[in-house]
Amino acid sequence: MTQDTFELCLKAIAQTDVPTVDITGGAPELNPHFRWFVEEVRALGRHVIDRCNLTILLVPSQADLADFLATHHVEIVASLPSFTATQTDAQRGEGVMDASVEALRLLNARGYGQPDSPLILNLVYNPNGAYLPASQESLEVRFKREMQRRYGVVFNNLFTITNIPIGRFLEFLVDTGNLQGYMKRLISAFNPAAARHVMCRNMLSIGWDGTMFDCDFNQMLDIQCNHGAPNHIRDFDITRLRHRRIVTGPHCYGCTAGAGSSCGGATA
Repeated sequence: MTQDTFELCLKAIAQTDVPTVDITGGAPELNPHFRWFVEEVRALGRHVIDRCNLTILLVPSQADLADFLATHHVEIVASLPSFTATQTDAQRGEGVMDASVEALRLLNARGYGQPDSPLILNLVYNPNGAYLPASQESLEVRFKREMQRRYGVVFNNLFTITNIPIGRFLEFLVDTGNLQGYMKRLISAFNPAAARHVMCRNMLSIGWDGTMFDCDFNQMLDIQCNHGAPNHIRDFDITRLRHRRIVTGPHCYGCTAGAGSSCGGATA
């Protein structure tokens, strides 16, 4: 994302009472305008979330990143497939668990995840297969116990996010012959209570070039805001966007199954 697009985002934020700006990407912190943007958003009095891959905190050029995030009270959300090295490394690559633990300890040392600290550290869990996640509440208890016992690491919340049948996971489902069965599982688990709180109902996803999408998953599929709603941040109009018709597809059953799924975890 260029600074021009960031500035369009700031202009849109300033026109609204949107309380939270959630920054994501492969490693959003590597964008040369990341820190400037965080400072500008915080100056507007808005909360900032950084979807951090943890290992970026260990890159020499980012040695002061943890301090920067703490100084600006940036909430951190980080994916961690498992509390065991075997499962995490199998999914993410050899040595990722050790690096993630080292990064989490850096954050803990600065107050993140600590009791009575304003610095929030949340972890994200996705099932490693074609099934729905277990209860978010029970998984959180287990993760907190094991992360503390094994590594001395603490955090605030665990978010469980259902695997959505797009991208590499869709390829996995097709290659293993699990696509039809997984879709039936999602559809049969449809939960109206979860559907009421899906993330596309109270957020917008802004692509690197300023294109607007109803959610991150639609962005991955390049399904833009439609049905008369503006689809680029330069044409931002909060009234039209509030009343827009959300563009949906079969993948949306992933967010409405069971306890529901959003960027903030279970929805019901």
